[in-house]
Amino acid sequence: MSRFAAVRAVLFDLDGTLIDSAPDLGAAADQMRVARGLPSLPLENYRHMAGSGARGMLSVAFGMSTDHPEYEGLRDEFFGHYEARMTQLTRAFDEVADMLAALHAAGLPWGVVTNKAQRFTLPLTAAMPLFGNARAVVCGDTTPHAKPHPAPLFEAARRLGLEAAECIYVGDDERDILAGRAAGMPTVAARYGYLGVQADVSAWNADAIIDSPGALLKLLGMP
Repeated sequence: MSRFAAVRAVLFDLDGTLIDSAPDLGAAADQMRVARGLPSLPLENYRHMAGSGARGMLSVAFGMSTDHPEYEGLRDEFFGHYEARMTQLTRAFDEVADMLAALHAAGLPWGVVTNKAQRFTLPLTAAMPLFGNARAVVCGDTTPHAKPHPAPLFEAARRLGLEAAECIYVGDDERDILAGRAAGMPTVAARYGYLGVQADVSAWNADAIIDSPGALLKLLGMP
């Protein structure tokens, strides 16, 4: 029997899986570059690192790692810039709205499990009608641990009133698949997402790989 046969809910990563937030993340970091007299960089320079949040954006903008003595100050500055603009250019990926509507119409609850902090996640999802039917939104600081630890996924399942094994988890980063496997959930890798540099999605050992959001419905046996 398919691991997806007994699915009673679908959980998703946020950035790179449901929404394309790279334009706002990249613009926030690029604003900092320009303010320091550095030339602006194109969005494509930032896009592949969007799933890594501030760490990824500052690595592109300034070649800076987290152990740099100025990292924390620039991170906090980046957070302020991003918070001020995080819904300006962020949009759902193509097919996401229709896919979520189909899940809702079929009576299959869905939710979000992200490593993005509540400070950003809750206002962002509240501002986007896309998330009106989400039954759970678990953030990177909702539980004591973030992905790849399974704790956020267990919390989402608890909020849905289900066992973890009754949910599937869809994400575009290897840590999503590691978290899902650790929670005992069937996992789906979203190859259309940010993925990171030189990602070998097939090596993540997800139960399935999809190349578009709509392909998830076929995986679940939905029209």
